[in-house]
Amino acid sequence: LQGIIQAYKNGITLQGNTTSLGRWDFSGSFFFSISAITTIGYGNLSPSTAVGRIFCIVFALFGIPLNLVLLNEIGQLMLLGVQHCAYRLEEVFHWQNKASFLMKTCALVTGLLLFLLLPPLLFSDKEGWSYEEGFYYSFITLSTIGFGDYVIGMNPDRTYPSWYKNVISLWILFGMAWLALVIKFCINILE
Repeated sequence: LQGIIQAYKNGITLQGNTTSLGRWDFSGSFFFSISAITTIGYGNLSPSTAVGRIFCIVFALFGIPLNLVLLNEIGQLMLLGVQHCAYRLEEVFHWQNKASFLMKTCALVTGLLLFLLLPPLLFSDKEGWSYEEGFYYSFITLSTIGFGDYVIGMNPDRTYPSWYKNVISLWILFGMAWLALVIKFCINILE
């Protein structure tokens, strides 16, 4: 049994009647890349060779700053969308402060639904977690805390669809951008 565990930690997956966790297929590699450049670092998957570790360092040195630029751009696009909608409401209904407040509230509620309240339902279905565990995973992931006590796609008793890790990777990118906007908004209120 210890040999099987060590083989799994080294990236070897069993074939035949067992479930492959897709550690280094496209989806698993994409998910690893996202968790590296977002600095989530769950701790469940890491390079095991010297060459892999050196590549990961170089990848992170370039990937982390590029990811910060990407997250900033995504956040700015989200913010522009909210501002554009508020402007249109002001034009149509001749509201001044009400339109801005309404759009900020809608953006907050939409983000809460898309990034924190609805994903736990998917995690409950695909991972078998409770809603509370899925909500906890959502916040811990999007805030980049990434304890690693919950990680998607790692249960050997479950079969995951091929799209699952890719969709979650995109959810992480957009969710982090949204959460950064919320945190920035909270900082502005506190100041």
